Amino acid sequence: MSRPQVVVYPSPALLAAATAARLITRLVDVQAATGSASLVLTGGGTGISVLEQLRATPARDAVDWSNVDLYWGDERFLPSGHPDRNETQARAALLDHVPVSPDRVHAMAPSDGEFGNDPEAAAAAYAELLANAAEPEDHGPVPKFDICLLGVGEEGHTLSVFPGSPAVYEKERTVVAVRNCPKPPPTRISLTLEAARRSTEVWLMTTGENKAPAVAMALSGAGEVQLPAAGARGTHRTLWLLDKPAAAKVPNVFAPPLA
Repeated sequence: MSRPQVVVYPSPALLAAATAARLITRLVDVQAATGSASLVLTGGGTGISVLEQLRATPARDAVDWSNVDLYWGDERFLPSGHPDRNETQARAALLDHVPVSPDRVHAMAPSDGEFGNDPEAAAAAYAELLANAAEPEDHGPVPKFDICLLGVGEEGHTLSVFPGSPAVYEKERTVVAVRNCPKPPPTRISLTLEAARRSTEVWLMTTGENKAPAVAMALSGAGEVQLPAAGARGTHRTLWLLDKPAAAKVPNVFAPPLA
């Protein structure tokens, strides 16, 4: 696993804009090398802001969106089209505005979908989808995602893997149902840390002074059971993309000056 690198921006708006630009460059580079790319999306304020910045910039058209496989790291188990679903927000922010191939947009099942109100069945189906998408050279039960975007919660959760929860101990399954989440909605579907660690690059994005203690602990060697975000690593690169308040307790890290 890669060692974390930290990049700090003066504000959440600059973080979102710079991450969008970074993402375009990386997707274009991957497509130039292999012809296609895979991206794991996240929800939350920062994750959706990045997608909105992607939508706003003309440079988005440098990406061949028809050759991007889109997955989700986690999803709120709610009815299709519910405004709190990560899929709904991602479609409004970006996906409805770029020429993605519908068969390459791999959303997690909603609570009114083919599996009904059964998050365990929905999680198992997503795990099967990932296994079917994996190639022999991926050497595992999920595709080797090129980039996995993640958020970080105030208590250190990432994906929908919360400190001390059953999901944080999961070593076999790649996707799990998560019940009794400490923040609403209580039922979710989530990749496990084991699945996220199959990514070539993991980018953890967060803002705000309320995140500073968790960020500092994660970057100071905390265990993933206590702080799941500490266990989210890419095979080749792990980036922590922070604003100044979120980085306030990380030693020897400074934001670049405003242009």
